[in-house]
Amino acid sequence: MSRLELASPTRADIIMEELYKDLERRIESSPPGLCPVDMARAFLELCHAQTCGKCVPCRIGLGQLNGFIKDVLDGNATMETLDIMEQTALSIMESADCAIGYEAAHTVYKGLIGYRDDYVEHIKNGRCTCTYSQLVPCVSLCPAHVDVPGYVALVGEGRYKDAVRLIRKDNPFPTTCGFICEHPCEARCRRNMMDDAINIRGLKRVAADFAGEVEPPACAPSTGKRIAVLGGGPGGLSAAYYLQLMGHQTTVYEMLPKLGGMLRYGIPNYRLPKERLEEDVNAILKTGVEVKYGLKIGTDITIQQLQKEYDAVLITIGASTDKKLGLEGEDAEGIFSAVQFLRNVGQNIIMDLTGKEVAVIGGGNVTMDVVRTAKRLGAKKVSAVYRRRTADMTALPTEIEGAVAEGIEMQTLKAPASLDVDENHHIKGIYVTPQMISAINNGRASIKPTGEEDVYIPCDVLVVAVGQNIETKHFEEAGIPVSRGKIVTKSNGSIENLPGVFAGGDCASGPASVIKAIAGAKVAAANIDEYLGYRHEISCDVEIPEAHLDDRTPCGRVNLTEREASERVKDWEGCENCMTEKEAKQEAGRCLRCDHFGYGIFKGGREKIW
Repeated sequence: MSRLELASPTRADIIMEELYKDLERRIESSPPGLCPVDMARAFLELCHAQTCGKCVPCRIGLGQLNGFIKDVLDGNATMETLDIMEQTALSIMESADCAIGYEAAHTVYKGLIGYRDDYVEHIKNGRCTCTYSQLVPCVSLCPAHVDVPGYVALVGEGRYKDAVRLIRKDNPFPTTCGFICEHPCEARCRRNMMDDAINIRGLKRVAADFAGEVEPPACAPSTGKRIAVLGGGPGGLSAAYYLQLMGHQTTVYEMLPKLGGMLRYGIPNYRLPKERLEEDVNAILKTGVEVKYGLKIGTDITIQQLQKEYDAVLITIGASTDKKLGLEGEDAEGIFSAVQFLRNVGQNIIMDLTGKEVAVIGGGNVTMDVVRTAKRLGAKKVSAVYRRRTADMTALPTEIEGAVAEGIEMQTLKAPASLDVDENHHIKGIYVTPQMISAINNGRASIKPTGEEDVYIPCDVLVVAVGQNIETKHFEEAGIPVSRGKIVTKSNGSIENLPGVFAGGDCASGPASVIKAIAGAKVAAANIDEYLGYRHEISCDVEIPEAHLDDRTPCGRVNLTEREASERVKDWEGCENCMTEKEAKQEAGRCLRCDHFGYGIFKGGREKIW
């Protein structure tokens, strides 16, 4: 017998590790709409199994809590049971020996506070408040509720034009979103239970790339109504598209020379080639939407004028102004806002950064757009300066990876402290305070200074990308309610005491993603149509392929590849490659067709019209 041995994992250990990975995938794939009380029971049982059993609060108390939840689900509980559960959870939180027991009890306690109505519904009526008309997970989590399983199946059969038609029923920017959508639909893809989520955005890109030109559907007969849409970004154009299809003559007012908003003037060409953006814009204009360029609300035209001229007005201006750092000297030469910096490039006002050092403050997708753009403008060194960790950045992981591959330096855990400006009032550098990760607040780790001296980062150009705001001055003057930089609307998008005036997108919700702006446009279009006395329906007559009950063995996800970093930084061409048709067919074949098998068909199926 050796004194020491290297232990090898047993067969049971190996199987358990696989089960843990399976469990992790299943938790990640939990769809919206599940009964929170039942999920609390399942989670508590797992937590109970994970405890060491040493202290009574965990060993006995968690078991008692689990019994109470089962009583609620089985119809054997009373309202008094909830009070006992709350007291028991608090007692465990106060007396458990370690954080394991505390967190398990705290989970139950949070549920008793956060979704108490669900507990009460079970006790009084023996049922759950969760809806049984829940859409399939990917459709439910897409803000615009695009028929994801439908167009994935169409791509799998090579019916690319039909796939584009189906996408346009809910999203008139299929090409654009194929390039830059943040794909929240993939977060709860049930394929995760087997291996990995379907590459939904990638398949949308395939549909757009292989479909060629797809004509928009015919418009309904003219209603004689006229609608003004303020803002030619994704929200405004989407609303105009659907309102035009409903038979209302729509006019878009855009202050810039071309349509697209931040899609054109905020997202660099290497991410979204502008000729591809034009495909979506042209399809929208083909419906008969009219456009008036170079007119700014509050300067060239007022809300009151538009109210007199049109039957309804929709405000969809985007977040086109920037937030400040609030540091002395922020007006120095060489300091730009991210909006200004990217808009200049979008308008072909090219800044030569050859041999210069550039620092960008922020950690979101806009920051990644700026740093990668600066690299293409010839900068010698580009740094993204962020006060938290890379893992805390709000930018998509693929964008961060792309930036790092192109030579961008991530200077994390550094908070801006002061600016160094020379005698000519030009930026020389920025002092940053080293930070360290601290307590978790609201699910996110906070930061605090380490106490070390500030660090100096030299830079010839400083770009601030810490958020965007909405221009609201004119709207306030016009009597439109504004709160915290956003237009205040009712749930249907209408504005109190201003009949016929609606707002949607960034100006009402705050800066958000493209797909959320499109979703807001759908809501606005439907409610404007109803305000005008109509109830037009938007539909698509594309026949969805039948689902097939196949044995779906685990299969790796097809990820989109990119051009070599050393080559793509030299130009502005698109850096992401599309799938091949063979890859797309395989990837589409991984879809479990939740719209048919065992989930969607029992809980709502497919939304064919809206």
